Amino acid sequence: MKISYNWLKTFINTNLEPQQISTILTNIGLEVESLDEVQAVPGGLKGLVVGHVLTCVQHPNADRLRITQVNVGLENPLQIVCGAPNVAAGQKVIVATVGCTVYPLAGDAFAINKSKIRGEVSEGMICAEDEIGLGKGHDGILVLPEDTEIGLPAKNYFKLNDDYLFEIGLTPNRADATSHLGVARDLAAYLKTNITKPNVDAFKTDNENLFIHVLVEDEIAAPRYSGLTISGITVAPSPKWLTEKLAVIGVKAINNVVDATNYVLHDLGQPLHAFDADEIAGHKIIVKKCAEGTLFTTLDGVERKLTANDLMICDAEKPLCIAGVYGGLQSGVSQKTTSIFLESAYFNAVSVRKTSKLHNLKTDASFRFERGTDPEITVYALKRAALLIQELAGGTISSNIFDNYPNPIPAFDVELSYAHVQQLIGKNIPETEIKAIIQSLAIDIVVEDSQKLQLKIPTYRVDVTRDVDVIEEILRIYGYDNIEIPAKINASLNNISKPDKDTLQNHIADSLSANGFFEMLSNSLTKSSYPNNQNETIKILNPLSSDLDVMRQTLLYNGLEAISYNQNRKASDLKLYEFGKTYHLIDEKFKEINHLSLFITGNLQAENWQQKQTEVSFFNTKNWVDGVLSRLGINNLITDDGANPHFAYSLQYKKGDKVLVEFGAVAKPILKSFGIDKPVFYANFNWDLVLKTVKNNKIFFQEISKFPAVRRDLSLLIDTDITFAQLHKIASKTEKSLLKTVNVFDVYVGDKLPEGKKSYALSFILQDDDKTLTDKQIDSVMQKLIFNLEKEAKAEVRKG
Repeated sequence: MKISYNWLKTFINTNLEPQQISTILTNIGLEVESLDEVQAVPGGLKGLVVGHVLTCVQHPNADRLRITQVNVGLENPLQIVCGAPNVAAGQKVIVATVGCTVYPLAGDAFAINKSKIRGEVSEGMICAEDEIGLGKGHDGILVLPEDTEIGLPAKNYFKLNDDYLFEIGLTPNRADATSHLGVARDLAAYLKTNITKPNVDAFKTDNENLFIHVLVEDEIAAPRYSGLTISGITVAPSPKWLTEKLAVIGVKAINNVVDATNYVLHDLGQPLHAFDADEIAGHKIIVKKCAEGTLFTTLDGVERKLTANDLMICDAEKPLCIAGVYGGLQSGVSQKTTSIFLESAYFNAVSVRKTSKLHNLKTDASFRFERGTDPEITVYALKRAALLIQELAGGTISSNIFDNYPNPIPAFDVELSYAHVQQLIGKNIPETEIKAIIQSLAIDIVVEDSQKLQLKIPTYRVDVTRDVDVIEEILRIYGYDNIEIPAKINASLNNISKPDKDTLQNHIADSLSANGFFEMLSNSLTKSSYPNNQNETIKILNPLSSDLDVMRQTLLYNGLEAISYNQNRKASDLKLYEFGKTYHLIDEKFKEINHLSLFITGNLQAENWQQKQTEVSFFNTKNWVDGVLSRLGINNLITDDGANPHFAYSLQYKKGDKVLVEFGAVAKPILKSFGIDKPVFYANFNWDLVLKTVKNNKIFFQEISKFPAVRRDLSLLIDTDITFAQLHKIASKTEKSLLKTVNVFDVYVGDKLPEGKKSYALSFILQDDDKTLTDKQIDSVMQKLIFNLEKEAKAEVRKG
């Protein structure tokens, strides 16, 4: 948001320097991101002075050049070579002196240096108006009146005023501050002074010779619509004062009528639109929504297809303008325009925002309407613009003001208690000061007593609807820096449900980071083109792009996007983790599920001459998954084969029938779709179930056994439909006292095995807490295990 220092001072009488105002605005919530000195004319004519041409003679070496002696108020005149056909002795001219920079209308700026032109010294340049950015004329040099003071800076002669531009980082809620009036209101409240608004008492209807019938069909999308006509105008370039004011804030001058509406927009914050009255068919304006697919060409020459939800300003035959967004190519003001219909309206913010986003049209008008304009300012702004147009383009007001406002928008009523103000701010601000700040913000005090105030909020403050909003307003004007840090800090002890999910998450995050993992954060929005459960898909109504049009149902694709991005930049050894949510539509209800995902790919360690590189494997992934569960104290889980199509192969850890985590190798077709050519191992924890399991955990103390444990391995050939969980169950049932753990440390499926078979390598840890196991006891247990595995699982022990 661009605000001019000089323009701001037309509303508020202050001698504060721009830097002081910048600090104040930032302190009261209008953060000034930059403050720059600007000129309406580039360069501000710095180094250009008025000169007097003393002599002018023909250049000896060039027919079209002349050598002049020019007095610029220095001790000696300057010799300047000039090629202008109209240069002559006795003229008062503008001289660009050596060392200054000239900013022409066309082309790049250039510095003036002392030089030789065709063998003759030239100590400056006599300027034409287009060479210094003052106009388009290039027929010859700029000749000034004879009585112009010699040596007078050109800036003073042309009465250019230096200005300062505040670039304000406006937050979306501050719709009221989208104008110089809005910023002045806040500044005046802080300085405890008044603002001066433009006077419109001179407005009057001259005649009723140009009547435009207005019909508002959609009063929801256009709650207030005002307008009038002006006839007999002359469209011409705007005067210097207006073009300079607009130029400072970066608005290009077009013509006196359009510039007047732009001026009022930035002055008061109310967008207006001027229609060429001769282009309005049937002398009728209809505010309505057109049929789906209606074609409409906007001012930029682009033909757009309208939707049935786009509010349009139409005449009796055709649409003229996208309401609150952009004008039409045919109905705008042109050089031949002699009469206009001037519109000032209050449009529904949601309607404008949807249309603006749909057609990708961002304009100064839509910027304000989207945030919410003041419904009570439309007529005042209309009068202000009409008087300005009459001043600039002549003409007469040829109709009464039309104002359709069937359902006036009420001001918000808020009850504010002094006790609540003190509680939230943390300081006892005197009641008189609270009331003074409230009144300085144009908030009316309707009823008051010793405990509270009944307030009526002005309609332009669309963001102030509750007492806490009013308290925030009081605080920012009172000053955040005026709230002292208390000498005593009060604290309360609260019961926290165990486990504390944030603490637990931080413990696991620290543990993973300590093991070489990097945490990643990704977008909850993703592509609908990714494979998903369509029945659970949550679609975005107005997506920013097709790449962000649904809520994610898995964290897998975000991780693969990150891996692909890194691998394309030669970072292929990755260990990543992410805590995040997935989103589902189940039984017409929205459901969010928390997850922890791990991604491992590439080599275990960086390339090193001391050791051979080893690629990560399923068992490394299992080790990290087991490490997370062990850190959380979760054990005695059921292990089962996974069946998720995201995996080429996977294992599941279950608690009852609930899957806590599934991990394995990502399916190759999915990797291929992301352009990943290396295996990726992925673990997906249902973090909600993990927290629930941890909550139910009970801590037991058990003394570490003094006697050694023994490991024995078996390689089994089994049917492909036999799971590790079944084998684990058989083993646990066979030996309940000595068998401590069963683990799978190798899986093989391939053409070297009989069809329908796979190979599992299992490890068995045996231990007696009371004595050392003998070989006889160990062999006895292993024989029983082999017997039951062969009997119940049809397993065949592989030897050798």
